[in-house]
Amino acid sequence: MARESYHAALATAERPVEDDAFAQLLSGEDHAVDDVQWITPQPPRKRRRWIGWTITLAVIVALVLGGVWVWNTYTPQLKNLFGTAAPADYPAGKAHGEAIVTVNSGDIPSTISSTLYKAGVTKSSNVFYQMLLDTGQNPTFYPGVYKLQKEMTAKAALSAMADSKNRLDHSVVLPEGLTQSQILQRVSTGLNIKLADLQAAVKNPKDYGVDAPSLEGWLFPALYTFNPGTSAHDVIKTMVDRMKQELSDAGVAAPDQQKILTIASIVQREARQAQDFPKVARVIDNRLAQGMKLQMDSTAQYGYGSLHNGTASSSSAALNDPNPWNTYVHTGLPKGPISSPGAAAIAAALNPAAGNWLYFVTVNMNTGQTVFSSNYADHQKAISQMQAWCKANPNSGC
Repeated sequence: MARESYHAALATAERPVEDDAFAQLLSGEDHAVDDVQWITPQPPRKRRRWIGWTITLAVIVALVLGGVWVWNTYTPQLKNLFGTAAPADYPAGKAHGEAIVTVNSGDIPSTISSTLYKAGVTKSSNVFYQMLLDTGQNPTFYPGVYKLQKEMTAKAALSAMADSKNRLDHSVVLPEGLTQSQILQRVSTGLNIKLADLQAAVKNPKDYGVDAPSLEGWLFPALYTFNPGTSAHDVIKTMVDRMKQELSDAGVAAPDQQKILTIASIVQREARQAQDFPKVARVIDNRLAQGMKLQMDSTAQYGYGSLHNGTASSSSAALNDPNPWNTYVHTGLPKGPISSPGAAAIAAALNPAAGNWLYFVTVNMNTGQTVFSSNYADHQKAISQMQAWCKANPNSGC
């Protein structure tokens, strides 16, 4: 069979042809292969429909996922664009109550903005600072204690701070968890007392009826207002007497005061939320009962002099330093308190929560979320959770 005739016959057997061409082939007429009009087979309609729906579905899924990503990533901007974002500032006329705010020497506007928010004065942490930027103002903020109101507008807060009537002269605010050196610095600035005079006043704890190596932990955190000219000794005595009164009101016997203050000071520094104070106190008690080292980073950092380096983690040098406060090296409580605890921490030291926890770790530095565990395996999982959060949130105090 000739090559062309073979291919033509093969094609005829496998493909349909138009009616006229097919009839001519049946009649025996000789035709060249090129004369035959072949009909190209079409794909099944169902397959086309399936492919079309698949492409449409893929496009829809891509649009949905893209929309979700855009919304999650740019929610604040989108809300501002469409006018649905919650107002960053309180409305005028809503101010009420009292809020005490301390401006420290060296505080910059962004720091003061955050301080106002934490005190409940402004609605968001940056609204005060943003208001200054938007209005082009660059006011001078004088260090001191200011009596403002809660839920003020940023503009009203600025006006109140500019009014000398709202500045509490000869006053100082001592937050919970400060060390003795930090307290003396704040007192010196707030009361205009020479730092050297305050340092001399705390040298001998027995001058204030305290049987301890130092007054660390014995200066109660609170707002203090003194008459002009009050001596350094009298200022320190007022703070020590206030702590003695708090311990007495809590039912702490004199022989137990140093121990309770030591535990409470660790609780104050370790717990990120007041609700966790009793749990941290229980971990301390459980470890002491089992003869375990406390292994509290705050104690290692305090003894090494790195308690205020801005991170929760301790350096290898701090963890291995043999100072008497390092509970990674020594078993039992440290040599003494590591900060001045408040009433809530003292109460927790006296009344720990019920539980068998031996470990805890903060897994979110922003919210203070802390995971407590009774075994090392669970604690390791919590540490992994913390590490993942820290990796996703750099420069967040890890």
